Amino acid sequence: MAVADVSVRLGKLKLQNPVMVASGTFGYGQEYHRLYDVNQLGAVVTKSISLKPRPGNPAPRIYETPSGMLNSIGLQNVGLKAFIREKLPFLRKLKGPKVIVNLAGESVGEYAELVAALEGHREIDGLELNISCPNCERGGIEFGVDPKLTEKLIRRVRQATRKFLIAKLSPNVTSIAEIARAASGAGADGLSLINTLLGLAVDSESWKPRIATITGGLSGPAIKPVALRMVWQVHRALPRVPLIGIGGIFTAEDAVEFFLCGASAVQVGTANYVNPKAPLEILQGLKGYLKERRLRSPEELLGKIKAPAVLRGVPQAVAG
Repeated sequence: MAVADVSVRLGKLKLQNPVMVASGTFGYGQEYHRLYDVNQLGAVVTKSISLKPRPGNPAPRIYETPSGMLNSIGLQNVGLKAFIREKLPFLRKLKGPKVIVNLAGESVGEYAELVAALEGHREIDGLELNISCPNCERGGIEFGVDPKLTEKLIRRVRQATRKFLIAKLSPNVTSIAEIARAASGAGADGLSLINTLLGLAVDSESWKPRIATITGGLSGPAIKPVALRMVWQVHRALPRVPLIGIGGIFTAEDAVEFFLCGASAVQVGTANYVNPKAPLEILQGLKGYLKERRLRSPEELLGKIKAPAVLRGVPQAVAG
């Protein structure tokens, strides 16, 4: 049997493979390029970029929890001007992976200004809007939990760009499908889900929170079941919208689970801290998985989760 074609399509955006890296866990790409050739990835997603530089939250701002990590970095970044001047030259040289820039704003106007400033840079293939950061006072969370605000933001940004537009969704909502419909209906080309879950860790000796901002974003294997459930729900609600799965992806088998639930691609996040070469290992494992099962493409897995017989025909609201 011929070698499987691991390229995938996210709407109009074609990736050489479905393994992306998650914003905030991979720097601006150059940092990991010292360890391996990042040209092998499907896409590089940058740290969140804001209009002005941000110093981030005070320390301590990271704490390891069972099966995960609690963080409150606070969107620390170099700012728009320094990003264009210092970071884009490296990204411009990449051959193979798509370049996705993650954006964070405090208002609709700020997001629109960021998008307009990057629109003319052809090396940028797509934009991912961080409308769901749970670990900063003003980092987009008010947009990501309200369908009307989500729609307003996406519609305004859509008018300012022709690039592939991704909305990164928050799991800290009552109905993920409702937010997804609002984002897609307003013009988002694809959806990333999920961002981190809001969490808290406490020191029983000092009686103090483990991180300075008290609450932060929980990531890693602990959140994978929640992420899978939400990808599955959104795929059922919007089967034609390209989804990017995020949450506790450490192995090829983890990635396959997301494909089965409806994701067309995945982003590797916390695993980068544990094993910097995790994305490449996941890609190689995926190729082996496809070969072993005589599948021609990851797209043959898309949404193929098999519902137990007892649930077949049960309305989604009951089954989910």
